[in-house]
Amino acid sequence: MPLLAVKQRKERPFAPIEPISEAIELLKNEFGRRRIYVKNSFPRLEVQINEVLPDDTFMIITDPEFQPPSNTLIVYGLLDKYIEFDLLIQEIKGPGYFHCQCVGARKALTGRRDVRFKMAPEDVVATNFKFSKYTLELTGLTVPTGIKVILDQFHTTHTHLGDIVKVDVFPHGDPLLDVVKKTGNSVFVEDMANIESYRAQIPDMVDLVEFYGDEIKEQIKRNVERGYKSMIICPIIYLDESEKSIPFAYIQVISLKEKLGIDKLLELKDHAFKLVDRIRDANTVLLPVHQQILDLSRGGAKLKITDDNLKKSLVKARGFIFDIVFKLQAPITIYGEIKFTSTDKDGNMYVGVDFAGNSSRKNEMKRYLDMIRPMEVEYKRKLMKEMKHKSQ
Repeated sequence: MPLLAVKQRKERPFAPIEPISEAIELLKNEFGRRRIYVKNSFPRLEVQINEVLPDDTFMIITDPEFQPPSNTLIVYGLLDKYIEFDLLIQEIKGPGYFHCQCVGARKALTGRRDVRFKMAPEDVVATNFKFSKYTLELTGLTVPTGIKVILDQFHTTHTHLGDIVKVDVFPHGDPLLDVVKKTGNSVFVEDMANIESYRAQIPDMVDLVEFYGDEIKEQIKRNVERGYKSMIICPIIYLDESEKSIPFAYIQVISLKEKLGIDKLLELKDHAFKLVDRIRDANTVLLPVHQQILDLSRGGAKLKITDDNLKKSLVKARGFIFDIVFKLQAPITIYGEIKFTSTDKDGNMYVGVDFAGNSSRKNEMKRYLDMIRPMEVEYKRKLMKEMKHKSQ
């Protein structure tokens, strides 16, 4: 029974438990009667403290088929926070029977946000996984070839938009384009010879009078000398699976013959939206396979992945959109940010995802929480029953 190979995308913050005598006391007094488990084991492998020896070492029992990967065993348990203990195996007394010394321990700085509920395969399933083929970065100077081709095709077929038309990825070093990229706002100057046209006409525009400051008159002079009548710069803003806005490219139109009105800005914005839709379609992979959900909570899920194509996509992805389908219910579409991945000896992948911050799908999350709420009520009922039984 080997351990899972876990890749933690975001490390849990810990504080060491010191001195070591404090960790030993916790093991003796708290976890002698509580459940502790071998870290990264699946199915979850329980450990019992069979005996505490006079020298503060421990005899522990676990599954007879378990083979520790090294002479150090990490076990964990829950008090008010998640706690891990490093156990040095001094001697293997028999199958699943070890003589150990506690050599280290640490306590999570934050508690688990929500109660997790184990799910039966017949009750819920995950399906319709959507991934981006490529991740667009705000800091990147280049984009994947497939996306660059779409931008170039748009440029070729839309040269009629103005006398000078440019469609490209944001470069570094151009102050005006830098502010468009940073803010996601457009530039619109109807009359390049009139200082009032350089002011922001609507909220999502760059105020060029403020941007150029004392140099505004010199900039107007240069634009007029170049023969510019009007100018529009419209950012192309990609939305990833988590609905994060990524301004990565722009459309620039300069008129040399006539003034461009606000309707031209609105036309360019419409082109930018359609370009993003086209890019998203080209950049999205849909895998409509069914995969098992092992557990659910208000804020996340643990999935078992057996599909090979899905495994390959998960290795590169930050997160993904997928459907959670409860028995006899309509699918609930949710974005999950990957927190960890692991694999077992059979090549199955286990993925932990977080739903936190998914405000863009409030209606879907409301439906999801409506499904979770009865589980929480039942959990509390059982907990109260157990506490009442122990007090008798």
